[in-house]
Amino acid sequence: MNVAACDTFYLMEFFAQVRKQLKLDEKSELRVCMVCLGNICRSPMAAAVLHNRSRDFHNPKIIVDSAGTGSWHIGEGPNFSSEAMWRKAGYEYQHTAKQFTGEFFASRDLILVMDSSNYQSVLSLADDSNQTSKVFYLRQFDPALSHIDPRGPEVKRLEVPDPYGLADRAFEKVLEMVEDSVSGLLELLTSSKG
Repeated sequence: MNVAACDTFYLMEFFAQVRKQLKLDEKSELRVCMVCLGNICRSPMAAAVLHNRSRDFHNPKIIVDSAGTGSWHIGEGPNFSSEAMWRKAGYEYQHTAKQFTGEFFASRDLILVMDSSNYQSVLSLADDSNQTSKVFYLRQFDPALSHIDPRGPEVKRLEVPDPYGLADRAFEKVLEMVEDSVSGLLELLTSSKG
């Protein structure tokens, strides 16, 4: 099997697993939360991309927000460079930072984290396997990376690096990663049901 065929096989397997795990075929609405560290760079950018790209989705209707595992930016707007990058790409989105808490599990269907630190922080707030089953790395939905086990040795490849304090190129790279992953997520949601 060539690399492209392997990627397609793993993507189809991953999509089937997620559809079943989250009971996507039974949902008319999907509530998604993007999570990063401070909720001012990566997660609001990811929310902006998904919000804009899913506007015309109705089955399921997608509702997206974002949060941070840390509390230091609560109530603040997005990082200037992050917002400038998503606006330059044509995405409109309003954002105020908030902190992820255990209560989020009850009101979200899918929780997409940016890195291993976020992953562990979010999982530490879960009460049971039903809650942990909602948590994925955003980049698990990137078709080129869907074969990577989030508990395996290649997990770092699933991370969206934090661009905070870095040059614009770092924010561009984050946007590229986010767009690829959101494209994969939307492909999952539009793929044939069942």
